[in-house]
This record gives sequence, C-alpha cells and structure tokens, in this order.
Amino acid sequence: MSKVRRLVLDVLKPHQPNILSLAVKLGDLEGIEGADLVLNEIDNKVENIKITVEGPEINFDDVAAVIQESGGSIHSIDKVSTGKRLVDEANTPQDMTARWMR
Repeated sequence: MSKVRRLVLDVLKPHQPNILSLAVKLGDLEGIEGADLVLNEIDNKVENIKITVEGPEINFDDVAAVIQESGGSIHSIDKVSTGKRLVDEANTPQDMTARWMR
C-alpha cells in the first residue's frame, strides 16, 4: 500500500493553542519530518490555517487527533501526495492562462 508523504489541510481552530504549539505537536508525530502552518484568516474567536506536513509515512488519524485535541476541525483535505517519492504538481497551459488573467 502506498504511504502518504505530504498532506495539506484547511483547518479552523481557536486562538489557543497558537500555531507554534500546534506545529511542534504535529512535527513530533512519528512519520512526520516537517510541518508548516500558515495563518490565512483571523476572527474574534477562531483562526483559519493551512497545515502542510511531510514525511515518509504520515498517519492521517494521528494528525487529525492532534488537531482535534487542540480544539480544531479539518475543513478539507486540499492536497495529498503518496508514493515512493514526492511529486510536485505540474503546470499546464490552463494554469498559465489563469495566472495571466488575474
């Protein structure tokens, strides 16, 4: 079975714990070599963040548990990479046209 190597999540969480604490907890999980958290939007009570984790064998259930224990909820799984190596998304002519029109 192919292993998850990169996972990108859209997450809604309360202000506490802050993203530094959450990043450390995620980075400490077995199978994760790195975690990147970006604050996208902030409201009176919650924050919307993008979480990217990479590693040789990411366990989604472990990641989801850390997020839920921190009071957060996963809105969507925005990207998943699996296989023996990481493959980056390839640009297509449609992508270039969409960027040009912005």
